[in-house]
Amino acid sequence: MKKNSTQYFIMIASLLFSPALMAQEMTADVQVLNTGNTAWIIVATILVMLMTIPGLAFFYGGLVRQKNVLSILMQCLVLVSVISIEWIVYGYSAVFGTGFMNDHPAGTIIGGFDKLFLRGLTLNTLTTGNIPEIIFVLFQCMFAVITPALIIGAFAERIKFSGFLLFAVLWAVLVYNPVAHWVWGGGWMGTLGAIDFAGGTVVHINAGISALVMSVLLGRRKDYVPGKQPITPHNIPFVVIGTALLWLGWFGFNAGSGLAADGLAANAFLVTHLATAVASATWMILDWVINKKATVVGFCTGAVAGLVAITPAAGTVDALGSLCIGLLAACICYLFVAYIKPKLKYDDSLDAFGVHGVGGFVGAILTGIFATQFITGEGGRQGALYGDWEQLGIQAIVNVTTVIFSGLMTFVLFKIIDKLVGIRVMEGDEAIGLDISQHGEIAYSEGE
Repeated sequence: MKKNSTQYFIMIASLLFSPALMAQEMTADVQVLNTGNTAWIIVATILVMLMTIPGLAFFYGGLVRQKNVLSILMQCLVLVSVISIEWIVYGYSAVFGTGFMNDHPAGTIIGGFDKLFLRGLTLNTLTTGNIPEIIFVLFQCMFAVITPALIIGAFAERIKFSGFLLFAVLWAVLVYNPVAHWVWGGGWMGTLGAIDFAGGTVVHINAGISALVMSVLLGRRKDYVPGKQPITPHNIPFVVIGTALLWLGWFGFNAGSGLAADGLAANAFLVTHLATAVASATWMILDWVINKKATVVGFCTGAVAGLVAITPAAGTVDALGSLCIGLLAACICYLFVAYIKPKLKYDDSLDAFGVHGVGGFVGAILTGIFATQFITGEGGRQGALYGDWEQLGIQAIVNVTTVIFSGLMTFVLFKIIDKLVGIRVMEGDEAIGLDISQHGEIAYSEGE
C-alpha cells in the first residue's frame, strides 16, 4: 500500500523529534546544579568560619586577662585545623553517611563508613538544594569546628594545651558527631520530629552542658571569688569586634542552613537579626536597672544570647516568635549569669554554659511553642501556641536527652584524659599566665 502524505509527515517528524524527546525523558529526573544556591552556601560557609576565627577568638580573647589572650586565640585557631581534618577524614561520614548502617537499627545512632575521606563524592555529586555535596561538607565542617570552640569559654585561663587538644578531638568524635547524626543525619531525633534548624541542640546545648561539666571538674581559678567583683576583661574593644563578627557570621549560620537562596533563608536572616536586637537591648536594660550602668560587655553578651536562642527556631518562627525568643532568652540567661552562677559557685569563666547552654535550651524549647505554619507551610511543623503540644513534648525529650548524653560523655572524657596527660595547669603556670607557660609568648610588649 502506498503511504499518503500525512503518514510521510508523521514518519519524518518522529525521526526528527523522537531523539530529543527521548533525551528529555532521560534527563527529566537528573539533578541540575543550582548556581544561585551554590553561590549562597559558599558565602554562608565563609561567614560561619568567621564566627570562630576571628569572631569567637576576639570575643573570648577580649574577656580574659592580658596574660591569657594568646592561649584563647591559639585554641580557636588550632580547632579550625584539627577538627577540619577529623571532619573530612571521619566526621562527615559518621554524621551523614550510611554504608553498612543503612536500614539497620544502629543507623539511628551513628552513620556508616561509606564517606570516609569523602569517598564517592565527585564534582557532580549534588545534595539538597542542588548544590555540590562537597560544599555542603565544608559548610557542615564549620559547625563541627565552632561547637567545641564554644566550650573554651568555660575553662579559660586554667587548662593545659595538650589536655585541651586531646579533649577537643575526642569530644568531636564521641559527642558532637553522634548528636549531629541523631538530629541532622537521619538519626532517631530527626525521625522523632525534632526541630533544630541550625544547631540549638547539636551545637549550643551540646557545647553548653559540656562547658558546665568541664568548669566544675576543673575547679575554680585560684583568684576567682564567686559573688565578688569579677575578673575584669583586658580588652573590651576586642569583645565588641568579636560580637560584631559573630552577629555578621550568624547570618550564614542560620540563613544558610536551609541550603537555598529563597524565602526561608530570608526569613531566617530576618528573625536572627530581630531576636539578637531584642536580646541585646533587653540585657542592656537589665544591667541599667539592676546595676545602674548600661555596660558594653553586657550588651555584647545579650546579643550572643539572642543569636544562640534563635538558632534552632530560625526556620520555623516568624517575627512575633523571634521577638519573644530574644526577650525570654536574655532574661533567663541573665538570671543564670548574674545570680545562679555566683550562688552555685562554679567558675564558668566566660559564661559558655550561662549563654550557650541555657540560651540553646531556651531557644530549643520555645521553638516547640512558636513554630508556625506561616513559615513552615501548610502541613508543616507548628508549636504549642498554634495547637500542636506534641511538638513541644518532642523538643523537651530531645533536649533533655542531649543534656544527659553530653554531660555524661564529657565527664568520662575528662577523667580519662586527666589520667593520660593531665588537664589543669600547675598553680605556678596559672599564675604567670597560659601565654607564657603554654606557648612561650606574650601578646603585648612592655609599656603597651
